[in-house]
Amino acid sequence: MSDEMKVTQEYGAEQIQVLEGLEAVRKRPGMYIGSTSASGLHHLVYEIVDNSIDEALAGYCKHITVTINPGNSITVTDDGRGIPVDIQAQTGKPALEVVFTVLHAGGKFGGGGYKVSGGLHGVGASVVNALSESLTARVYKNGNIYEMKFARGHITQEMKIVGTTEKTGTEVTFQPDPEMFDTLVYDYAILHERMREEAFLNAGLSITITDARGETPVTKTMCYEGGIREFATWCNKNKTPLHNDVIYMSGMKGDASAEIAIQYNDGYNEFMLSFANDVRTPEGGMHETGFKTALTRVLNNYGVKSGLIKGDDKVSGEDCREGITAIISVKLTDAQFEGQTKAKLGNAYIRTLVDSIVNEQLATYFEEHPGVAKTILEKAMMANRAREAARKARENARRKTGLESGGMPDKLQDCNEKDPTLCELYIVEGDSAAGSAIQGRDSRFQAILAMWGKMLNVEKARVDKVYGNDKLNPLIVALGGGIGEDFDLEKLRYHKVVIMSDADVDGAHIRTLLLTFFFRYMRPLIEHGHVYSAVPPLYKLKRGKTERVAYSDEQRDLVSAEMRGESNAKVEISRFKGLGEMDPHELWDTTMDPEKRTLRRITLEDARRADEIFTVLMGEQVEPRKEWIERNAKYAVNIDI
Repeated sequence: MSDEMKVTQEYGAEQIQVLEGLEAVRKRPGMYIGSTSASGLHHLVYEIVDNSIDEALAGYCKHITVTINPGNSITVTDDGRGIPVDIQAQTGKPALEVVFTVLHAGGKFGGGGYKVSGGLHGVGASVVNALSESLTARVYKNGNIYEMKFARGHITQEMKIVGTTEKTGTEVTFQPDPEMFDTLVYDYAILHERMREEAFLNAGLSITITDARGETPVTKTMCYEGGIREFATWCNKNKTPLHNDVIYMSGMKGDASAEIAIQYNDGYNEFMLSFANDVRTPEGGMHETGFKTALTRVLNNYGVKSGLIKGDDKVSGEDCREGITAIISVKLTDAQFEGQTKAKLGNAYIRTLVDSIVNEQLATYFEEHPGVAKTILEKAMMANRAREAARKARENARRKTGLESGGMPDKLQDCNEKDPTLCELYIVEGDSAAGSAIQGRDSRFQAILAMWGKMLNVEKARVDKVYGNDKLNPLIVALGGGIGEDFDLEKLRYHKVVIMSDADVDGAHIRTLLLTFFFRYMRPLIEHGHVYSAVPPLYKLKRGKTERVAYSDEQRDLVSAEMRGESNAKVEISRFKGLGEMDPHELWDTTMDPEKRTLRRITLEDARRADEIFTVLMGEQVEPRKEWIERNAKYAVNIDI
C-alpha cells in the first residue's frame, strides 16, 4: 500500500460512531443483504471480509483467510490492527461490542478510521451478527486475545481476555441462522471467485480460502502483485489478445484514486468489470461513463490525427469497445451507491477523474505504441462497418418478417393479453414439447415460441450475422425490444421470458446458448429480472391410481417413502425423458401453472458464467476446452444422454 493511502495511525474507540439500533435487520433481512436465498447467505461472508479489506486499503493488513468449516460455519481472519476494544465514549461500552451490536456503527462514518471503505454502508458486522445463530469475535491486540460471543445479535459472553499474543488482527466465526435463510450450504466456487476478485483488486494482498468440509480440505492462496493488470490477462485467458501488453492507467485527486486496465481480443464482445472500493458495480455508474467517453474520444482523435479516419467517419462508443476487456477500479471516501445493493456508482467527480486519466494516459500510450493503436482503431472501424451492415440486415429482417406491420413468427403461438407486464413467453425446444406446452398452457397470458435445430454460435458472429439468422430472428421479433445498442425495454412484449428445456445435457446446452445470446445482445433483459428458467420434474412416481412427481433425487426418495407408507406398497418410478414426453396436463401441473410451478430467475451472474463456459466450449482456443472437459467429465456419469 502506498503511503498516500495510509490514514490515521490510531484506530481507537473515538473513531467508532453510533447511529441507530439493530432491531430492523431480522424483520427485513433483504433490505440489508439483498435476499435470504443463497446470494444473501454468501453476502454475509463478503461483509466480514470487506471489514478486513478496509484494513488492507488503509495499509495495515497483508493476509486474509476465509474458511468454510464443517457444518457450514465461516471463519474469517486478518492480520490488521484488530477491532478497537477500548470504551466507546458515546455508549460507555467496548467498541468491539458496539461494532457487532449496533447498526451503522463503524469506523466509516467519522472519517477518522478509514479513508475508503467497501463495507455495505457501514452496517456489515452487526448485520452478520443479527443473522447468525452464533458468532464469536476474537481480537488480537495490545498483547492480549479479547473474545466476545453472540447469538442472533444478543451478547452471550461479555468481552474478556482469554490469552496473550504477539500478533494483531481480528478473527470472526459465525454460523448463519436457519430461521433466516432458505439454504445454509456454502458454495466454495462462488466464494473462491469473489476472493480471487478481491486479491486482483488489491495488489500484493494475500487471500487464502479453505473448504474444510470434506475428508481432504481444499485450500487456495491468491496474491497478485500485478493487481488489475493480471486481472485483465486472466479474463482474456481463453481468448486471443490483439496486443501482448495490458494497457494500464492510474491517477489520484485528493482522497480519490482510479486505476484502469484494458486489453483487446479478437472477439466481438465487450467485457467490462467495474468496482468502487472493491465492491462490484454491475450496473456501472460514473466511473464507467468517464471511461467510455474518454476511450471513444481518444480513439477518434488518434484516428483523425494519424489519417486513418477521414472526414466524418467517426467510430461510436460501441465500435470502440468491441473485443475489449476492461477492469475499472476506483477508491473514494464518500462513495454514493444507487440502491442498497450497490449496483451503480453515483459520484459525478469520479467521472471527471477517470475521463482525465484515460484522456491523458491512453493518448500518450498510443503515441508511444502506434502499432497497438492502429490495430485497435482498425478493429473499431471494422465494427463500425459491421454496425452499418447490421442496420441494413435489421431493415431486411423487418421487411421479411413484416415486423413493421406487426407480423409475428410462424413458430410463435401468442397469448391474448396485450399488457406486457402480465404476459409470459415460454421458449421451448422441439416441436413435440412445444405442442404439449401449447395445449397445456393458459392462452390468456402464456405465449409459446418453438426453437428448433442448432442455434448460431454467437461467439464467432458479429451483430449483422445475428439479425436475419433463421433460428434467432423469430425470438428477436417475438420479444419486440430489438438487440444490441438498439435494445429498448419499453418495447418488450413479455415481462417474463421463460426458458423451458429438458433436464439433460442437450437442455443445458440450449439454456447456455440462449443465456449467452441474452447476455451479449439483450443484457437489460437479465439486468431487470425478466429472464427465468423453468424447472421441470425429473421423476414420475405411481402407486395404483395415485401419481406424484419429484424434481430431484432427494425428493424422489422422500416422496417414494411417503407413498410406500408402513405397508411398503410397490411404487413405480420412471424418469421423464423430456418435456415432449409429458401430457399437456402434466406439463401444466408441474411446470407452467403459476400456483404450483418453480421458476428460477436468471441473474447477471448466471449469464456471465454461461458466457464464460460458452467462450471456453465454443471459442477458438482448443486447450481451455480440453482442460474444461477433462475437469468436468466426472460430473457427466449420472446424466442421461
